Amino acid sequence: MDVLLVDGYNIIGAWPELRELKKQDFASARDRLIEKMAEYKAFTGYRVIIVFDAHLVPGIEKKITNLNVEVIFTKENETADERIEKMASQLNNLKTQVHVATSDFTEQWVIFGQGALRKSARELLDEMNSIEKKINRSVKKTNEAKAPNRIEIKREIFEIFEKWRRGQS
Repeated sequence: MDVLLVDGYNIIGAWPELRELKKQDFASARDRLIEKMAEYKAFTGYRVIIVFDAHLVPGIEKKITNLNVEVIFTKENETADERIEKMASQLNNLKTQVHVATSDFTEQWVIFGQGALRKSARELLDEMNSIEKKINRSVKKTNEAKAPNRIEIKREIFEIFEKWRRGQS
């Protein structure tokens, strides 16, 4: 099994789309990262765990599953780096390969020393872009393979039928 541990705020700060979104709405940037990592999980089959520092979300430790991705907010006074190091050590075994996504150079070397593979934010972004292209090609191919409608209908009629189908009058 492969596990991807993601340093959430590090990736948000490194990816241009998320960095811009963070300026307007921090929570939306977090949600967008979770969405992207859900796509990553669905495509690769990796177990994905995103770790966020508690200093930006004060309070007790919180673990949730969102879009089939595990999300951890560390306990107060614990950094994401500390939690990732601990998890990398605990999860890494003969049957599990741990990958850690962060651009924190020191963190990369610490986890590498524990047997985990490091992945920079840029490498993860490139991989994510490649995955999204493959997904789009697959969707396009599926749509092209579908038989076209047998009868062409006007948009207005289509919208009326759609309202009926949804139970709206």
